[in-house]
Amino acid sequence: MLTLEVEGGARISGEITVSGNKNAALPMIAACLLADSPMTLRNVPDILDVRTMLDIARALGAEVDFQDHVLSLSCPKLRSPKIPQELCSRNRTSILFAAPLVARTGRAELYPPGGDVIGRRRLDGHFYGLEKLGVAMKFDGCYRFRTRGKLAGCEMFLDEASVTATEQILIAAATASGHTTLYNAAGEPHVADLAMLLNAMGAKISGFGSNVIEIEGVPSLHGVDYTIQGDHIEAGSFLALAAASGGDLVVHGTGLRRNYWMLRRCFERLGILIDLEMDRISIQGGQEMAVHSDFGGKLPTIADGPWPQFPSDMMSCTIVAATQAAGSVLFFEKMFESRIYFVDRLISMGAQAVVCDPHRVLISGRSALQAVEMSSPDIRAGMAMVIAALCARGTSRIHQAEVIYRGYEDLVSKLTGIGAKVREVTP
Repeated sequence: MLTLEVEGGARISGEITVSGNKNAALPMIAACLLADSPMTLRNVPDILDVRTMLDIARALGAEVDFQDHVLSLSCPKLRSPKIPQELCSRNRTSILFAAPLVARTGRAELYPPGGDVIGRRRLDGHFYGLEKLGVAMKFDGCYRFRTRGKLAGCEMFLDEASVTATEQILIAAATASGHTTLYNAAGEPHVADLAMLLNAMGAKISGFGSNVIEIEGVPSLHGVDYTIQGDHIEAGSFLALAAASGGDLVVHGTGLRRNYWMLRRCFERLGILIDLEMDRISIQGGQEMAVHSDFGGKLPTIADGPWPQFPSDMMSCTIVAATQAAGSVLFFEKMFESRIYFVDRLISMGAQAVVCDPHRVLISGRSALQAVEMSSPDIRAGMAMVIAALCARGTSRIHQAEVIYRGYEDLVSKLTGIGAKVREVTP
């Protein structure tokens, strides 16, 4: 078990470059299995979840070389359409191998995926999409997918704009016969990045970034050399750190400005001003953070939702930033019923917070935080605890820190590079 020892009060200042988008890299690795020639992906983050997806690809028969953020993958022959249970249990996106396995072999066998424990995370959209394309499924402790012929395109409507279900359907429909129209699709930047990769491989996908995606199936896909966009959630996390600690920071490799419009709007409600430029974002130090009330002096609410609304993955870090802003704000986590639970740790540090229910928390600032000993329940809450510890008086210890490394590459080096006092402690 890995522990991070974090000394609070250090001045945050400098420049960092974000890694490639974690949530784009993971489905892209699954999509690589559709190519009939070698694939090269660049700007791949070297994180635990990527390593797990590569372990699965190897178990299925892929030849993998991953060095210096460049992934070379070739899978001319599949060894097996079944993924070992231990590998499935390591992360949630193991389920995305169902589509390429079924497309190539007509069958796939996977066990229930692991991932962060942030509440119920439905897989119904995956099953619905695959079944609409012609896949039969049964479950006996293992998900067993079968098809008697080539997948066939169709019209379908997701009952929730699930990111991973949208990705599953994009991968499956890319080589299905005929046309697929997907309504209520997820439009996140990483979904669009996956669609652009598939198009570079020869797919015909349009409408990505919106909630209606059109896919014209093609007979096969070929290998390409493709660069993954920067991780907008990692960028937002470091911006939240700079804001909460009063530091100044320039974040490079951020990509398209539009990916940050909603983040900027929510930060403005906390009195945080950021400067968006192409491929970089800056925040000035010493800002006097204060909550901006709604018209008429009403209590403001920051709520997450499907893109382009505020990302659920940014809620935890933004909640910590709000503890350092004067005034009160209600956070409404609509998507996961357990993401708010980490606020108990903030309360133990001295934050003025009222957990109204599993989905809502009222934060009143500005709070003087004190160092505590705590553990990381999930990737984003873990990063939020690092931010809180850097704002606190004294030295905090964050246990189970390896959970954070599933989503943040080279975290200690990046933090110390901008002035933070953080070190790894092992038993």
